[in-house]
Amino acid sequence: MLPDSFITQLKQAITADRLSLDEAERWTYGYDNSRKHALPDAVVFPASHDEVAAIVKLCNEHLVPLVPRGRGTGTTGGAVPINGGVVMSMERMTRIIEFDPVNRLMRVEPGVTNQEVQDMAASKGFFWPPDPGSANVCSVGGNLAFNAAGPSAVKYATTRENTLGLVAVTAEGDTLRTGFNTTKGVTGYDLTRLLIGSEGTLAVITEATLKLTPLPETHRTIAASYSSIQGATEAIVEIMSQAQIPAALEFLDNNSLDLIRKQPDLNISTTAQALLLIDVDGTHDSITSSVQRISDAARNAGLTELNLSQNEQESSQLWKARKALSPALRHVAPNKLNEDVVVPVGNIPPLIAGLSQLSEQYAIPIVNFGHAGNGNIHVNLLYDTQDPQQERNARPCLREVFELVIQLGGALSGEHGIGTEKMAYVGMEIDPVTLNYMKRLKSLFDPNNILNPGKVFPQDV
Repeated sequence: MLPDSFITQLKQAITADRLSLDEAERWTYGYDNSRKHALPDAVVFPASHDEVAAIVKLCNEHLVPLVPRGRGTGTTGGAVPINGGVVMSMERMTRIIEFDPVNRLMRVEPGVTNQEVQDMAASKGFFWPPDPGSANVCSVGGNLAFNAAGPSAVKYATTRENTLGLVAVTAEGDTLRTGFNTTKGVTGYDLTRLLIGSEGTLAVITEATLKLTPLPETHRTIAASYSSIQGATEAIVEIMSQAQIPAALEFLDNNSLDLIRKQPDLNISTTAQALLLIDVDGTHDSITSSVQRISDAARNAGLTELNLSQNEQESSQLWKARKALSPALRHVAPNKLNEDVVVPVGNIPPLIAGLSQLSEQYAIPIVNFGHAGNGNIHVNLLYDTQDPQQERNARPCLREVFELVIQLGGALSGEHGIGTEKMAYVGMEIDPVTLNYMKRLKSLFDPNNILNPGKVFPQDV
């Protein structure tokens, strides 16, 4: 319950139509795509940097938890107000402040959607590389908070590498301006990269300067089917050893293929045990040779079929099926643990083999697909809480998945973040000394721990 004095001051800081105390509306802003939920005490909709600063400062003075929120597409509970308090929805900060094609940059507010950025950039022959599966609805602010990526990250990197600078508000209401309008600059510490991926625990981002990339002239999609997981994973290693880097390299195991085979207009072999979707882009002059080189690298004893899309429609249909995989899993089992682990590319074969063993050991179906070009595999444990054995086995199986990933030199998350869902496992990857320094950084930016409290760090550290 918020103090009356706080509510009174909040009403003075923001107009009545941008403050909600209504329980029904508050309920709507208490969840994200993790399907976890907690009811906030209030929801605010700031429309400017100054309003954000005023609200943050007020929350800090009254020790009220504050949870920044984009569009709620995150899967790890990062936007769930587990301690109540105020949810700050950035959905009304939707200005594209500046579009500078000459210098290949765009300045935007955090409520602008990824798709709006892409549409504006494309009008002048550019794009912004981060392309998460929810790109048509997710916001730039959310992309920044979780260092979002997607299939294109294999060639064009993640949000961190494609953001030049930020404007943000610390817990005490101070304004930070980080980064440069240039792709080079080493003055001071790199606070831009520190804030990106911090899940709203260090500061509230109110503006971002995005680095744009010229659109390729053309692209082709290769679909390579394999008779075994081993054949596909060996091909991934070989493809990523080439001088020509694919624009995307996606891996789908047989369980994934069973889902997309049900979709019309897709000719996926009924005998294939694994599939690679490979996008190749470049100039009209170079595309044929690039496709040939990557196709040659994809060929090994396990290859059963290799098809090149003949037109944009065929390519789009393949990618549509791939992006529909994650939501389709909801229809396979009532519960799932969706993890976006990442390992060095050379360790993908033992990762997939180990996951198969764990699936058999714990009698938990595991569906694997994802961005194999940079070792980022989405591991989906499917189970039913009404099945006593599966309910008992799910979490122990998940812990062993993470142990396997760490043994292979990997990380717990490649792009979804930690939120509340992976907090208990962070100590498996990050040693106590390093974690302590991270928590000291948190205390510097947010001494009263009001910014998205209860996220990222294990609570016993």
